[in-house]
Amino acid sequence: MPGATYFFTVNLAKRHDNNLLTKHVDALRAAIRATKKAHPFLIEAIVILPDHLHCIWRLPPNDDNYPMRWRLIKASFSRMLPREERISASRMQKGERGIWQRRYWEHVIRDEQDFRNHLDYIHYNPVKHGHVKTAIDWPYSSFHRYLARGQYPTNWAASPNVLDLALHE
Repeated sequence: MPGATYFFTVNLAKRHDNNLLTKHVDALRAAIRATKKAHPFLIEAIVILPDHLHCIWRLPPNDDNYPMRWRLIKASFSRMLPREERISASRMQKGERGIWQRRYWEHVIRDEQDFRNHLDYIHYNPVKHGHVKTAIDWPYSSFHRYLARGQYPTNWAASPNVLDLALHE
């Protein structure tokens, strides 16, 4: 859908015990910046976890080509990394690295409530996966941008134990 807003989940090929995205977050950011410069889009929200990321993009009017953008981001990021991964025969034949899953999940945001639900999902993800106790503690998230705008309280998505400790101090 041209000009639509999309939610994405993009995974590394080997998710278990893999921290490539946070280990090389600057390379990922550079790949995203370069792609945005060549093919503009707006990142409404993003969270980068060790082995996957979630984001919401708004595409320009008359543009629906998010697959090309993801292809460019993945390829650019992959070129910046040392060749240490194991590559399957099928990936070798296609000239692919073994870094990313070939597919990703996309969802067209339908309305403001759908946007808000996905925004919360994105920002809660580091807590859900046990990387931090509160959303504010995860550095690779647009949560901080929304917090600065007053759209989330500081203790949003705090685990019950963290809230209990804060109430008893």
